[in-house]
Amino acid sequence: MNKLMMAVVACAVFACGGAFADENKSENLLEKPTGNPLVEIEQQEKNEAIAPKKNVAMWPACFAVFELPETPDLVGIRFAIPYSTKQESVTGFDIGFWGRSRYFEGVAVNIFRNDVKEKLSGLQVALYNSAGYCNLGGVQIGVWNEVHSINGVQAGLVNIAGDAHGFQIGLINRAETMSGFQFGAINIIRDAEIAFCPFVNIGF
Repeated sequence: MNKLMMAVVACAVFACGGAFADENKSENLLEKPTGNPLVEIEQQEKNEAIAPKKNVAMWPACFAVFELPETPDLVGIRFAIPYSTKQESVTGFDIGFWGRSRYFEGVAVNIFRNDVKEKLSGLQVALYNSAGYCNLGGVQIGVWNEVHSINGVQAGLVNIAGDAHGFQIGLINRAETMSGFQFGAINIIRDAEIAFCPFVNIGF
């Protein structure tokens, strides 16, 4: 009986040691940069082959609850209930309370906030809308709208843009540079000859 137990223990130790060795082997295969561009390109190709691939959404609709599921690229419908931040790129519809992504193309209707870190192409409707660049066409409708650069329309109580091409319609409109029109009680185009003008302001 003692010999049998010793044999089982020896097999377990051998198996654990093999798994540990395989893990170290896979880590060693991910080589560090050498300073030589050609060598680093070859190493990068090897590392990409060894490294685990990202989990990409394989279904046309995603029901997002808190931070699940983690899918870098989603095409279809995302239900952000109560919020979702783990989808890097979303193409389609975003519906819920709070939606966040790096790239968005489509229609986003969330109660509290729409947040696109980089590029937006489409429509945002929420109390608070924010985006990086909307140069391919964007529309923001909400209480507070802000964007770094937009080619489109902002409609809300407060509209803020860095570089704007199109229209701003609201109580307070502000842009660093503007090629278009502002309609509101307070209109500010900071690089214009007439920076402040109530009711209507025009930028060229």
